[in-house]
Amino acid sequence: MLEELLTVAVAAGAAGAVYLAAAARVVKQYERGVVLRLGRLRGTVRPPGFTLIVPVVDRIHKVNLQIVTMPVPAQEGITRDNVTVKVDAVVYFRVVDAAAAIINVEDYRFAVSQMAQTSLRSIIGKSDLDDLLSNREKLNQGLELMIDSPAVGWGVQIDRVEIKDVSLPDTMKRSMARQAEADRERRARIINADAELQASRKLAEAAQQMSDTPAALQLRLLQTVVAVAAEKNSTLVLPFPVELLRFLEKAQEQPRPGQLTPRQE
Repeated sequence: MLEELLTVAVAAGAAGAVYLAAAARVVKQYERGVVLRLGRLRGTVRPPGFTLIVPVVDRIHKVNLQIVTMPVPAQEGITRDNVTVKVDAVVYFRVVDAAAAIINVEDYRFAVSQMAQTSLRSIIGKSDLDDLLSNREKLNQGLELMIDSPAVGWGVQIDRVEIKDVSLPDTMKRSMARQAEADRERRARIINADAELQASRKLAEAAQQMSDTPAALQLRLLQTVVAVAAEKNSTLVLPFPVELLRFLEKAQEQPRPGQLTPRQE
């Protein structure tokens, strides 16, 4: 009798251990468990930690709540100004309602990926090339709204959408390079012309100042000669200005102290 009771106890313990092993589940901290009993949603979402289900009857689906980084394949489209481009992006999203992510959509990752690709092609068609290259922040916000609207019903929240790269045809790249080069050349010419204008004004002021003081012209000439003479391998051609001749003529006509002028004689 004792042996039979011992055998029954061991069998019951073994059955209990098997049942516990089949019913025990562990939900990680970043997961939530959705239990379906005979195909119907059972109770609330299971929190992280140790939980039990009914074997064979219950099915638990673990949903990851971490932020998912999903690259969007490059989409080719024509912009509003008729330029063919390829644009790729990246989507950051996470599940906020585990039950809706399991019940309302078959595969929420695939659904978000397809919605992102469709929205990206739509954004390309509505935007100009300049917006794709320089105004990406506004396009990112519009793309995020387009993806987030249907994703709310799937229990998914879109955190951020970023346009990574815009690929242009080689002909368009060469055209943009020529345009940038022409613009830089235009600015260089404007700067040179402005410098010439300022220099001409300063030279005019200097000429006016020198005309009032003839000796300044001679001093400037001597300074130029000294500057040129520093280069020993150069030939110096010294101009002789008419103003200097007039200055010397006036100096010669002035009488020295104690000397009589022709009229006084």
